[in-house]
Amino acid sequence: MRQFFRMLLLALVLMTVALVSALTAMRLAIHGREVTIPKLVGMSPFEAERAGAASGLQVVVERQFYSPDIPEGRIMTQMPPPGTKVRRGWSIRVAQSLGPQRVSILDVTGGSERVAELNIQRRGLSVGSVAHVNLPDVPPDQVISQSPAANANGVSAPKISLLVSDGPQPTTYVMPDLTGQPLGSATLLLKDTGMKVGKVSLLPLASSAPLPGEPQAAPVAPSAVSEVSGASMIVTQAPAPGQKIETGSAVNFEVR
Repeated sequence: MRQFFRMLLLALVLMTVALVSALTAMRLAIHGREVTIPKLVGMSPFEAERAGAASGLQVVVERQFYSPDIPEGRIMTQMPPPGTKVRRGWSIRVAQSLGPQRVSILDVTGGSERVAELNIQRRGLSVGSVAHVNLPDVPPDQVISQSPAANANGVSAPKISLLVSDGPQPTTYVMPDLTGQPLGSATLLLKDTGMKVGKVSLLPLASSAPLPGEPQAAPVAPSAVSEVSGASMIVTQAPAPGQKIETGSAVNFEVR
């Protein structure tokens, strides 16, 4: 019995040593892959990539900004900051300096969005965000505002954002139920509300069942039944009744 307990104690000791060794090895393996982020500010992109590669890191130039303090072409900011511990393969996002602002910001308001984009690109700038808004007194596709404003100084990024008019807000209606009404009446109603008739499809007339002993009549082609006219009765419509529809939209019908 004493020999059994001695062997059991020895097995527990060996298991404890193995567990501690495994945890130590795992900890060394994890921390062994960690590196410290180097300082890249002030370097050229090539120098920054080389410094990052030496630590097993990637350098990604994400943005460019004007800077009166950092020479053109040099790294001006980085994320994560220097001294941060990360794993190998991590990406360092940097911003590159364009030097002091030397390009004047032109006025692109009053023209179309396309003309504004072309003029911005000709100046060596780029288009930032483009927002659209409905304005009742401004024609559609007209640039009504820009940021930065014309002739602005101290601009940080070489981008001009635009605000473009989409014209007045279109009037919307709730689609009425026109089924069972003559096509002519529906056409007049749609015209009064600024809408129009779209595609009109002719449905075949329902054939009456033959009397007992009479042969089954051959189906009649839709075009041979009748022609679309103002007296044709609406069977289905699209958009369906109750849906919202804007001025100028087309409504499709199936008639008999």
